[in-house]
Amino acid sequence: MLLRCGRPGEVKGFSPWRFVALLEAAHQQLGGPIVLVWDNDRRHLSRVMRAMIEARPWLTVFHLPSYAPELNPAEGVWSALKRALANLGPRDINELAAVVATKLKRMQYRPGLLDGFIAQTGFTLEPP
Repeated sequence: MLLRCGRPGEVKGFSPWRFVALLEAAHQQLGGPIVLVWDNDRRHLSRVMRAMIEARPWLTVFHLPSYAPELNPAEGVWSALKRALANLGPRDINELAAVVATKLKRMQYRPGLLDGFIAQTGFTLEPP
């Protein structure tokens, strides 16, 4: 497995149009509404992205406060991953990438652990 970081000068992420295409595909596959919880990345707050969101009634977006890691379930994932890597001494970036991929894959099959990351935020999975 090779870890790629993008080309020099290239934006490392989705353009608004590519992201909306991903959301459209997810909406088609899931057949229901989608709820996003986003941080305040400038790309999430752009005029183009806001217009694209408003044009999709099946899409609800909640923005996290500027600095609120306790409300982000991904913070629990990264914390658990860092603890799992605490004593690792990889020989190179490829070995590190392989170990990280394995650890994340193992988390995927532990629904109780994943539910715990969400529970730590105080969020519920039930619609309001």
